Amino acid sequence: MKTTITLTLAFVYLFGNAQSPSFLTARDTIPQTDSLISALKVEVAEQLPVISLDEADPDEASSTTVSSVLAAGRNPFLAAAAFNFSPMRFRLRGYSNGDAVYLNGADFTGLDNGVPSFALWSGLTNIMRVRQNAYGLEAADFTPGKPGLNTNIDMRAGAQWPQTQAGYAASNRNYRHRFLLTHGSGFNRKGWAYSYMLSTRYAKEGYVPGTFYRSLSYYAAVDKRTNSRNVFSAIVFGAPTESGRQAASVQEAMDLAGTRFYNPSWGYQNGKQRNAAVTTTFQPVFMVVYEHRPNTKTSWMTTLAYVSGKRKLSGFDWYNAPDPRPDYYRYLPGYYASTQPAAAESLRALLSGTPGLLQVNWDRLYEVNRANRVTIRNAAGVPGNDVVGKRSLYIIANRVTDLRRYLGSSVYNTKLSNEIGLAAGLSYQFQENRQYQEVKDLLDGDFWLNVNQFAERDFPNDPGSAQNDLDHPDQLKKAGEQYGYHYQMIMSRLMAWVQLAITWSRVDLFFGASAAGAQCYRYGLNRNGLFPENSYGPSVHQRFISPGLKLGGTYKLNGRNYFFLNSGFFRTPPLFDNVFVSPRTRNTMQEDLLKSEKTWLAEAGYKLNGPRLKIGLTGYYTRIKDAYDVMTFYHDQYRNFVNYALSGINTVYFGGELGAEIRLGPALSFNGAVSTGRYYYDSRPNAVVTADNSAVVLAEQLVYLKNFRVPSTPQDAYSAGFFYRSPQYWFISLTGNYFDNAWLSINPIRRTIAAIGDADPASPGIQELIDQMTVQEKFPAQFTLDLFAGWSKRLPRSFNIHKKPMYLVLSIGVNNLLNNTKIRSGGFEQLRFDMEDKDTSRFPPKYYYAYGLNYYASIMFRFK
Repeated sequence: MKTTITLTLAFVYLFGNAQSPSFLTARDTIPQTDSLISALKVEVAEQLPVISLDEADPDEASSTTVSSVLAAGRNPFLAAAAFNFSPMRFRLRGYSNGDAVYLNGADFTGLDNGVPSFALWSGLTNIMRVRQNAYGLEAADFTPGKPGLNTNIDMRAGAQWPQTQAGYAASNRNYRHRFLLTHGSGFNRKGWAYSYMLSTRYAKEGYVPGTFYRSLSYYAAVDKRTNSRNVFSAIVFGAPTESGRQAASVQEAMDLAGTRFYNPSWGYQNGKQRNAAVTTTFQPVFMVVYEHRPNTKTSWMTTLAYVSGKRKLSGFDWYNAPDPRPDYYRYLPGYYASTQPAAAESLRALLSGTPGLLQVNWDRLYEVNRANRVTIRNAAGVPGNDVVGKRSLYIIANRVTDLRRYLGSSVYNTKLSNEIGLAAGLSYQFQENRQYQEVKDLLDGDFWLNVNQFAERDFPNDPGSAQNDLDHPDQLKKAGEQYGYHYQMIMSRLMAWVQLAITWSRVDLFFGASAAGAQCYRYGLNRNGLFPENSYGPSVHQRFISPGLKLGGTYKLNGRNYFFLNSGFFRTPPLFDNVFVSPRTRNTMQEDLLKSEKTWLAEAGYKLNGPRLKIGLTGYYTRIKDAYDVMTFYHDQYRNFVNYALSGINTVYFGGELGAEIRLGPALSFNGAVSTGRYYYDSRPNAVVTADNSAVVLAEQLVYLKNFRVPSTPQDAYSAGFFYRSPQYWFISLTGNYFDNAWLSINPIRRTIAAIGDADPASPGIQELIDQMTVQEKFPAQFTLDLFAGWSKRLPRSFNIHKKPMYLVLSIGVNNLLNNTKIRSGGFEQLRFDMEDKDTSRFPPKYYYAYGLNYYASIMFRFK
């Protein structure tokens, strides 16, 4: 899971914090914690990213002006989506990259992949409480907005609670243990405030066998308030993390292993577990913030940030040797079932009785490398430089992203009059990713030869074509050295936006406009032997102008009932990875003139804010046109690795959302949420198939994707639960969740005329075969039950430090209480396909399963 789930959201339903404007100081906005109930609230709010904050009940005083609904207020639907729906990898409205995260107004959504960089602040939830949310097309005073959830988090020292917290948590999820220490000073008489946090998380083995987790998260910030108008802030944070990953696998391997949480990435070496798939990340962030408030109606915040560091994903690489992955299709009985049934049964019996054969055989890999003693002639391109040694045929390699990113943002908010508010902003981002492979472990070999084995096979009479670095041929690489591909992704974006909000007695209106200029290009850092004239140096620069418009209105029937209607249009540039056909090897792009994606949105709904009943009901429609995608994989028909470049991908998302909170009594409430929609492809994209080693166009195809479902998120999700809060400062909640209409990610090749071939439609069984090839798998509907409980106590005076009150807060959350281990949370059809026999079982789909029963328990001490 991307975010470790705790029990915060259950608390938030009833204990939401008071609304906190993001630009006020902690002393101005943060309530004191002198009561037990306040202590419990704080613990609740800090264990998970809180989706939104509670607002007070609408103004009930008689007036001709009805107060506006608070967009920053707690949204019961978003609370359920972030917590109850997350085990199914739920995506709001089905969008794959519709969300954005801002830190003090600076956009931390990646220019390369279009998603927020959550790994930068992993483990720092406790200092990220003060936030604003704008969902869908809601008006926001910090961003022009993306179509999903937009969140702005105040990271400054003055926004943190003036107190000290120390705690421990135990879990059986990604990590087993967590220790944390946080402190916030609040502003002193001289205008200084500081805050820090330190958190460690650790698991020798997580929920999935073979996985592990080691992380240290840190944060430090200082504010200086020179007067009532100016605040200067400096912030630094980071989260160096190393974790062993789980790989998706086929159902056959899981059945043979006897567990749906089979992980093919690990095996035993010298009696200890070793995982080949490890993620290592350290990308620290430095920020400075200046806020100017010339009067009570105006604020102006400027933020500068710098991010740098590396993210490494490890895995096997091998040369002219059998595949080292234990679930490789030729190692499983299903591959032989139709041609050699007796052999298949024998293999099935062997694997079922010897589970170790389904794990990585580290000893065998070492043996192969030790035995491969060779002589490399003219090593490193030097005549006569013959090197004798153990040439590694298997290594562990890192795929490295070395990031440098500069961010600047300035956001201005003011009230032009009692009825008109103005928000405007200017931002700039520059991002440079250096991408390369790195030898991590030679597995007892002496060196790795930096050549392309597929080019050696395809062009045996052209030795230069096999060189990954033509200017430095036949390099012998040691551990820690770069090899293979080496290039830079260089991206930048300049954006300006403005929003007007008008508040009248019965109607609220807003209008927002934005314009962004973006560019991207590839810069090759070595000359590839296959493409010596098109791999080194800069590619053509792609430039995009991306306007955006949105407007909406709310009719305020009274202080409780609101009706709204919003619409918008946005253009966004394609993502870098979808622009270049094969950025690892060359500068070739999909088209000479790429198009921006175009998004049309509309939403309408109703909100009820009553003292005992809160309801939010929204209907939405979104259409995205002219998207791109690029895939690289082994194509059995062409017997080569190919680049499969798709263009003209259109998708449609429409549906409804409902969130409700009903107070059944002073201590009991009911909370419910519904998300139901239909997300599907609405075009037949064009596919250009090129050989990866020659750039020869092998085919141009029409992919029949229209009306297939957008995958990897349930399109129907429901949640209902009861929450009891005792006057004696304890609580308990029970919530049930139901998911349906989740679909497998499909292989586009199987939806082309080329895949069907020249089969006679009148042939017996041909229609059944075509149906089997083209049908999209739907995951079974599933149900989960979650239980949460907690207790807070003010400790006796003998425990108090410096005569200040101290609180003890205990909490425990149990997800999937019924231990349902049949929940397929994701998966994909393999891109390889048996083009000759049309046998879909030869390369079956790979799946992920959601955790069974899992828990998170914590103890926290808090004092000023």
